[in-house]
Amino acid sequence: AEMEKTYSPVHQPAAGTIFQKKNVVIIIVESLAKEYIGGLNGDLEGGRYAGYTPFIDTLINHSVTFKYCFANGHKSIDAMPSALSGIPMFVEPFFLTSASLDNVSGIAGALDKKGYYTAFFHGAPNGSMGFEAFARATGYKQYFGLNEYDNEPGTGGEKDFDGMWAIWDEPFLQYFCKKMSTFKQPFMTTVFTASSHHPFKIPEQYKGTFKEGPVPILKCVRYTDMSLKRFFESASRQPWFKNTLFVITGDHTNQTYHKEYDNDCGTYAVPVIFYAPGDSLMHGHNMISTAQQCDIMPTVLGYLGYDKPYISFGCNLLRTHASKTFAVNYNNGMYQFFKGEWMMQFDGVKTRAMYRYRSDRMLRNNLVGKVPQQAAMEHELKAIIQQYMERMNQNRLVVKK
Repeated sequence: AEMEKTYSPVHQPAAGTIFQKKNVVIIIVESLAKEYIGGLNGDLEGGRYAGYTPFIDTLINHSVTFKYCFANGHKSIDAMPSALSGIPMFVEPFFLTSASLDNVSGIAGALDKKGYYTAFFHGAPNGSMGFEAFARATGYKQYFGLNEYDNEPGTGGEKDFDGMWAIWDEPFLQYFCKKMSTFKQPFMTTVFTASSHHPFKIPEQYKGTFKEGPVPILKCVRYTDMSLKRFFESASRQPWFKNTLFVITGDHTNQTYHKEYDNDCGTYAVPVIFYAPGDSLMHGHNMISTAQQCDIMPTVLGYLGYDKPYISFGCNLLRTHASKTFAVNYNNGMYQFFKGEWMMQFDGVKTRAMYRYRSDRMLRNNLVGKVPQQAAMEHELKAIIQQYMERMNQNRLVVKK
C-alpha cells in the first residue's frame, strides 16, 4: 500500500482527452552522447565548444529538448525497452531476464490499437541483438533489416554494408524515409542507426571530409549528423512530414573527452529531442526538467492524447512539473536516482552518495547524510525499484483489462 501511494507506473488518460492521429517517428542514434552536441553544452570550454553535430544543433532550435537528460542503461539492448516501452535497466538488461517473455506494452502496441501502421528499421542482419524479437513483442507489425534492404529495388544493396555491423546510416536513413512514404497514415516507426560505432569507420567517399576530434568516434558522429540532415531534407518534401512527431535520442554514451562527462553522471547523459514541424507550440524550448529515455513513451502518448491506461516508468515531460520529473539507472551495483538538482546513489540497502550534480559537475562533494532531500528521495526510489521488481516477477507490465 505504501509503494502504491508513493509511486505507480500506471498512467491514466487525462479527463476529456481527444486523440489526434499524428504520425510518430522515433530515431535511436547509436552512441549519441549529450557531450557531442554543441547546442546542449553552452558552458563547455569556456563557452567556446562547438560540438560535432551542426545539424542537430539547428534542429534543437525548433524542438523541445531537456538540459538534464539521461539514458536508462549503458548498452544498445537497454535502450529499446527504455525508449520504446518505458522500462529501465535495473541489475541486468531486460532482454536477458525471464520477464522479457512476459506481456510487455510499448508505443507501437498502444498505437496499433488506434489503427496505426507500425514498423521497426535496423540496418544490421535480421535477428541481431534480439531487436526484431523485441520489436514484434511490443507491437511492431513489420521489421525492415539488412535482408529487406538488400532485396529492395533501387538501393545499393550489399555495397552499402559497412563491412562489420550494418548498412551505412546515410543510405539506410534514405531507405527509411522512402519506405515511410509508402505507408498508410497514421504510422508509428522507429529506426536504430549503426554507423557511430566501433571500429569508428566512415564510408570511403567521406574520408577527410569530417572534422576529426580528440576521440575517434567524433568523425562518425559528424557523418551520422550529416545523414540525419539529409534524411530530414528528404522527409520535409513528403506529404506526411508536417503531420509527424519526431523523437531523437541516443541509445547510450560512448567515448568521453571532457572531465565534466567522465563520471557516474555524465556517462549516462544523452539527448531526448521532440520535433513536431507542424506544431508551433513545440518549437525552441530547452527545458530544465530532469528527463530520461523512459519518458519518451508517456510524452508521445500524452502529446497524441492517448485515451487508454498503460504502464511506463517515466513521465509525460510536456505535462509534468520539473520538480516531479526524475531519471533512474543502475551503475556497477548502485541505483542512481536524479531528481531536481540532486543525484542519489543507493546500493539497495543504504544511500551511499548525494551530489548536487547540476553545479558539482565532477561529483566531488558527497553530501550524504547532510541534506534534507535524501530521505524523501530514498523513499521514492525504493518504491520505483519495488514496483519494477514486483511487476517483472508477477508478469504485470501491462494494464489488465
